[in-house]
Amino acid sequence: MKMRRKADLSQKICAACGRPFAWRKKWARDWDEVKYCSERCKRDRKKV
Repeated sequence: MKMRRKADLSQKICAACGRPFAWRKKWARDWDEVKYCSERCKRDRKKV
């Protein structure tokens, strides 16, 4: 398996904080549904 640079990974903008975040292996199966960069943003999304 070839290593990839972080700049080569696909990115999204977090729906809660507005910051960009990169693809992670743990999101490989459901990357299309990922909206938040962290559990904290996911939990606090109602406040923003």
